[in-house]
Amino acid sequence: MQHQLDLTQGRLRVHERGHGPVLVFLHGLLVDHELWEEVVDRLAPAHRCVALDLPLGAHRDAMRPDADMSPRGLARLVAEALAALELEDVTLVANDTGGAIAQLTAADHPERLAALVLTDCDAYENFLPPVLRPLQWLARVPALAGPMLRAGRFGPVRTALTAPVNKRRDAERGRRWVQPLVDDAGVRRDVIKFLAAIDGSETVAAAQRLRCFDHPALIIWSREDRIFPVCHAHRLAADLPDARVELVDDSRAFVPLDQPARCVELIEAFVSQRARAQATGAGSA
Repeated sequence: MQHQLDLTQGRLRVHERGHGPVLVFLHGLLVDHELWEEVVDRLAPAHRCVALDLPLGAHRDAMRPDADMSPRGLARLVAEALAALELEDVTLVANDTGGAIAQLTAADHPERLAALVLTDCDAYENFLPPVLRPLQWLARVPALAGPMLRAGRFGPVRTALTAPVNKRRDAERGRRWVQPLVDDAGVRRDVIKFLAAIDGSETVAAAQRLRCFDHPALIIWSREDRIFPVCHAHRLAADLPDARVELVDDSRAFVPLDQPARCVELIEAFVSQRARAQATGAGSA
């Protein structure tokens, strides 16, 4: 089911399937909820899966011109969406740039969260990763940034952007992802504002605040990822009070697309373990 939320910053599209423990999925830059589609297909029979289309370049509805498109602004947008949907006991699941937003959400707006799952993502000083920092520099010159972002309509440009992060690419999905950026000046404005607002000090500071996040966390990371170093998975697990790391083979940064079955296996086990722990705690009480 797809529906829309009219929030303070603008309209957000939401994709929901299934019933059961609540999982909310966040994607990264220049993609949308389809990043998680194969994972949601497998989880929806036993979970309520809620995937948000964040305003990161593949969204169909531009935010308001005065919207706060900083990473902390998007964390507030996620928190507002959870409140509007009246979701409680949420396991927040994120990848790529969405992982940075999830960290900020967990650090600053943990009220509706019960657990956190981070897959390969921006963290600490690696926000943005060096390979993508030219996009951030370009965003500081909007007159140049707009035309450059529209270059995604060319297949070789899409390949250059996705090959480092995704082994098992789908050309049609890639075209769908880039179309809003090509067609809509408002979407380009949102992305340019977001890129220009990124500051690695935010994720460094968020990691400090995550030391107070009193819920379990699972870190799923690709051994082969050269954009998001695996040492950051272990560093995040050390900063979170109750976290463990699971490493995945034969994948790049887009683990939900490269290894969806393994991703599902780990998430299901994590959610089940947390449910058993809650039941045991309730029984003891």
